[in-house]
Amino acid sequence: MAAASIPPQWTQQDGPALSELLMALPVATLVVRPDNNISDANVRAETLLNMGRSAIVGSDIARTVRLAETGGALFDIWHSNKPIAAYDVKVHAGRTAEMEVDLLIAPVADHEGWRIVSIHSQSQARTIGRHATSAGARSAMGAAAILAHEIKNPLSGIRGAAQLIESGNDGRDSTLTQLICNEVDRIAALIDRMQDFTSDRLPECQPGNIYPLLDRATESARAGFAKDIDIIKRYDPSLPFANMNDDALVQIMLNLLKNAAEALADVDRPWIRVETAFRHGVSVVVEGGKGSAALPIEILVVDNGPGVPDHILDHLFNPFVTGKREGQGLGLALVDKLVRDMNGIVQYARNDEAGESAFRILLPMGTA
Repeated sequence: MAAASIPPQWTQQDGPALSELLMALPVATLVVRPDNNISDANVRAETLLNMGRSAIVGSDIARTVRLAETGGALFDIWHSNKPIAAYDVKVHAGRTAEMEVDLLIAPVADHEGWRIVSIHSQSQARTIGRHATSAGARSAMGAAAILAHEIKNPLSGIRGAAQLIESGNDGRDSTLTQLICNEVDRIAALIDRMQDFTSDRLPECQPGNIYPLLDRATESARAGFAKDIDIIKRYDPSLPFANMNDDALVQIMLNLLKNAAEALADVDRPWIRVETAFRHGVSVVVEGGKGSAALPIEILVVDNGPGVPDHILDHLFNPFVTGKREGQGLGLALVDKLVRDMNGIVQYARNDEAGESAFRILLPMGTA
């Protein structure tokens, strides 16, 4: 009978109590009651808010974590019982100056109105897989436009001159002139890829079936750069339509498949697995005050390669960052831009125990 009175938490024999786990979390975490008052806060929250726990507990969450912009998509963020992920939000947290954070709000199951709020400062957010690279992408857009203007036009003249030299020498020294042409073509191709960043026009999205597009990308990979790699498909047959741009999704998949194939160059039995699933409870705030968007459509590109080097994890989706000797560092940056343009998110995770690396894409569900 005595055992029946034990609250639904771990006993000391099983492990630490839930309250102890809350205190030990490495992310600033608040427990919020239905009346929007804070019920509990961990040590990391005290540090981030620059307030003692006694001052935090009992305070209104909207006053303690004050949004720099009170209108638009974030208007009802503290009055919603739905899971919300708001990235790159400017807040005045506690007694600290304005900072940019990611807010993750999760309702507590079977306890209506109760919520867990975790606050990730930007350096912390990057370590859990979210890479806020919009500023880096904008920098790349400007750099691409300049390079395209200053370099691409002279390249065509150089290539033409090399061809004239070759024809004037009756084919002599063709090795050198061909080398010039090849290098010019290589640089021109690099500029073409960089120009993908120069457009800030959002792709036209509409509801559609992702599977023909995934098949198109995987078959292209099998016929080319991944011809010696086993590509496995694990699809959820009940997945609804996604709101997307067809060409953008194919480009995203080709870039991720190519990235995986290159990572498997030294693996004995290489494989790539493409998975889909429906995930409840993930949503993001859409830019421009357009409200929030649920992201239940999940696409995973998993491989058994060595994974991303630790020293570039924090900047993985930034332009010109790569762990490959011959890499240009543009593929994943373009993936990040295209996914963001469709109001989705892309994340990277490593499972050392299983020996797998995974890129995860979350997209909005399409509606008629």
